[in-house]
Parts: sequence; structure tokens; C-alpha cells
Amino acid sequence: MNFDETDKKLLLFLQEDCKQTTKELSYKLGLSVTAVYERIKKLENLRVISKYVALLDRHKIERDFIVLCHIKLTQHKKEFVLQFEREVMNLQEVTECFHVSGDYDYILKIGVKDMEDYRNFMLSKLTALQHIASTHSSFMISEVKNTTAIVL
Repeated sequence: MNFDETDKKLLLFLQEDCKQTTKELSYKLGLSVTAVYERIKKLENLRVISKYVALLDRHKIERDFIVLCHIKLTQHKKEFVLQFEREVMNLQEVTECFHVSGDYDYILKIGVKDMEDYRNFMLSKLTALQHIASTHSSFMISEVKNTTAIVL
């Protein structure tokens, strides 16, 4: 999909702060309020903008112990893959799940309070999932980059 420079700027402004009013955006873009509104509606209708969300501070909600957990399934049968994916969707501690190539089948991004909380999660929830052959966990030391913005 091709975007003109105004759409690119508008999308960047919305990714920085989607609570800006169309009046504020119109001032930044040099367009009328109506023109900005129509552009936003067009981008929403095209599903370029899929939703608006609030990003929470992990430290303030005590979910700042971040784990990347690599999962290997026992087999790659379609039913095993689909069942694992359905089950992982119900784990509130898992914020991201990627089906990947390589030595492991999935990488999960998990946010918990601390190591003890992660241990409880592993013992009571993750290992309860069927068809997991092995796991390998890596713990975040520091966050170098974390952005939701996509520059066009």
C-alpha cells in the first residue's frame, strides 16, 4: 500500500500519541480538521490502523521481570500445533508468542513479578500445556529498545 507524506506523518503522530485531537493534528499537518478526520477514517477502514491501546508501565504494575521462553513441541503434527496455540492464548502472563523456525518451535515473551512468580507460572501453567518437549528460558537484563511505532 502506498502512502503519501501526509499519511506517513499522520501515522507517526498517532503512534506517538493517539489521544491527540484532530484539531491538534490538523495544526501539525497544515490541514483542516475535516481533512485529518477523513484521512484517519480512511486508514481505519483500510485496517492500516487496527486498534488504539493504552501502553502500561510494567514497573508500576509489577510485571517487569521479562522472560523469553523457547518452546519445543514433541511433534509438529497440525493438531499439536493448533492445540498449543489455542492453549497459550489463555495464559495472561504471555504477552507475545511467535511460531519460529530453527531449534525451537515457539518463542514466548512472558511478563511476571519476579523469579518466584516465573517459577510458579512454569510449574502450574506452562508445563501443564500438552505436547511440550522442552523449554529454554532467557531473562531480560536490561531493555535496550522497546517501541510499538513502525516508521513508513
